[in-house]
Amino acid sequence: MSDTLQKDLPGQEPARSAPGGNGAALSSKVKSLRLTGVEMQRPQGSSKTAWLLCLCLLGTTGYLAWDRFHAPTPEESRQKLVSYLRQSSPDLTAENAEKLWKSIEDGINDTPAGTVPTAPRPAETSARSGNLSLDSKGYIVPAHQILVSPKVGGMVRYLRIHKPGQKPEEGIQLEEGLRVEKGDILAVLESTDYEADVARCRAILAAAEQKLLTERKNVPQEIERAQAELSEANSQCDYAKAVLERNKMLAKNGSVSPIELEKSQSEYDALRHRVSKLARALEIVRGPQVERIKVAEADVNSARADLGKAEWRLENCTIVAPITGTLLRKNVEEGNIVNPVAFNGSFSICDMADLSNLEVDLSIQERDISRVFKDQKCIVRAEAYPDRNYRGYVSRLMPIADRAKGAVSVRVKISVPADEEGVYLKPEMGAIVTFYAADAQVPQVELPATPQAPSVR
Repeated sequence: MSDTLQKDLPGQEPARSAPGGNGAALSSKVKSLRLTGVEMQRPQGSSKTAWLLCLCLLGTTGYLAWDRFHAPTPEESRQKLVSYLRQSSPDLTAENAEKLWKSIEDGINDTPAGTVPTAPRPAETSARSGNLSLDSKGYIVPAHQILVSPKVGGMVRYLRIHKPGQKPEEGIQLEEGLRVEKGDILAVLESTDYEADVARCRAILAAAEQKLLTERKNVPQEIERAQAELSEANSQCDYAKAVLERNKMLAKNGSVSPIELEKSQSEYDALRHRVSKLARALEIVRGPQVERIKVAEADVNSARADLGKAEWRLENCTIVAPITGTLLRKNVEEGNIVNPVAFNGSFSICDMADLSNLEVDLSIQERDISRVFKDQKCIVRAEAYPDRNYRGYVSRLMPIADRAKGAVSVRVKISVPADEEGVYLKPEMGAIVTFYAADAQVPQVELPATPQAPSVR
């Protein structure tokens, strides 16, 4: 519309319309739409922004000057770091802390430009101190944790701790944390089936013993009877032989007829055959009868073995504590059915351990394992009670390393006072172990007396 309309600008003449008069009318309409009394004004916010920027610059300059003026001197920095090191490692002496600060300062000065020096780890801090060898974290475990399982399956009838000879109803309910003595009864299984097995095996044993007794009585009698019959037959045979010899002599003189001679000969032959028969019968009696006695004896031994097994099962319906220790975990309740060979479900009564025989299980990195050796002196601090220190020593280093962790498992034996058994140190607690050098002086450890863990009396 440049050919028909032009804007009126200050100091310029109105635009002229094109021929025809239409442009003049349109120009007059546009002028009627202009706002009157409105003047161009300068923005007021630009001056405020400038003053705000000046104030920010002034404040920043003042803060930098104050920080520069109040910056700590190198001596103050050294004292603060030495104090921090001694607080983090109570066994660190002032002299060793000063040496450690100097080594850190030398390391910072030797650090190439553009790199940030890292703070030493606790293990490195202890190693540099000269008195300590290593610090490491592990977990407290019992030296021997026992899973108390029944040797036979059945339903748990009583789950009460009581002494032998005491009624189960008079015992106390089995709960975690109770301390029991070796031989205390922990649970009783239902024994109806096992009592029936014992009675049946006793009856079978009695029958086998009676059979053996009968065989032993009959065999000598039968042998004596067979021997008597054989002796009688031998006597008769000898007499018939003598008669036959006499008849032969008389037959030569004609005193005995041939018929009588043949009769005596036949009688002798018959008796001789009878002797042979009785001799074989005696051998038969002696052989099988002895074998029958041996069979009867074997039956008795088998019955006795079955009875012993049945009595063993019946006795194992009563579960007793295998050691003196503390109950860690209860795995069943009264009325549960336990099966020692089951893969799932209830297969044990409880877990127990002697909490006076504790160790710390640690994973020492391969780069630090050279600082650890057998019988090395240690100080153990539980993370739950960092103010309580316990003496210890390296009891064993495992013969195989963990490839995934790049570490070797180490066990540290803890010296637990008798009055603290089961009070502070508990299995699976985290603990910090400080390993001392071979020629280091281990500080004295003094612990206040504490009440003993609850036990079954």
